[in-house]
Amino acid sequence: MTKIIILFIFLSFFSLAKVEANEKQDYTIYHQQLIEAEHLLASENYGNALLVYEQLFRDYDFIFLREYQIATQLALYLNDKQKAIKYLKQGILLGWEMKSIKRNEYLAPLRKDEDWKSIKKEYANLNKQYESKLNQKLRKQVKRMYSKDQKKAFKALFRFGSKAQGRYAERKFAPHSERQMAKFSEILETYGYPGEKLIGNSTWMATILSHHNSISTAYNKKDTLYPELRPKLEDDLKNGLISPYELALIDDWYLTVKYDRKIPTYGILDPPSQSNMPKTNELREIIYARPYELRDALVDIQKKTGMNLYLSDRWY
Repeated sequence: MTKIIILFIFLSFFSLAKVEANEKQDYTIYHQQLIEAEHLLASENYGNALLVYEQLFRDYDFIFLREYQIATQLALYLNDKQKAIKYLKQGILLGWEMKSIKRNEYLAPLRKDEDWKSIKKEYANLNKQYESKLNQKLRKQVKRMYSKDQKKAFKALFRFGSKAQGRYAERKFAPHSERQMAKFSEILETYGYPGEKLIGNSTWMATILSHHNSISTAYNKKDTLYPELRPKLEDDLKNGLISPYELALIDDWYLTVKYDRKIPTYGILDPPSQSNMPKTNELREIIYARPYELRDALVDIQKKTGMNLYLSDRWY
């Protein structure tokens, strides 16, 4: 009972904070609520965790797909199939693809349910509604930039040895990347960060920026392009255009390469030592990403329940 009262107070506080913050929804509060939901998940308090997700669904106009993916599985875990189907459909409206749904083994019971036929029948229409909400022109532009970036980066693989790859990165890739950053700057000013909300993809631009931030230690030390754009990324985090984990990945490359792995970072590319853990968590807290240890606790929950929590803040 005490936990329920505390949760009610927590949800009420954040609902009031959201209204008072400003008319433009503040996603820093959104991500703080998510961390609370994940702490509840980690402590196996599945019912109250779902309540936090449902509060988010009521309070925010845009919801990241991952939240509906987890809510669907939580509802199924709590034996509420109708609610699970409802959230599954909401996920499809946010871009959850059928192949991804079918790959999630935890959702197998839903595929045996009578309502699965209606989901399959409605899928094309729900997906069409999702596509109609995206900025298709911007999506094509970013996809072209991503494809061009991948081709350029792929050529580095044919340079044998770290010195040859370093020369290629600074002499050939860097000029290309600077042109990409100029285009990205224009996109930021015109539309905001082109991520899941605007173009339905959270990896293309993050990869482009990560490539730029991984050219070389010498390049990062003199680079002014990324540091000048970094504050705008923080603004777009607050606006719901970029997730904490996209920003952490991009920034992790910059700090890791610039300081040649000599300072604590977000723990995405390299695991932090025990002594560096407080600094790693401090960096994560600034951008509203979950504490490092919480991720490990959620991995344990995945193993215990069979749920897929779609964690994305580790490369190893």
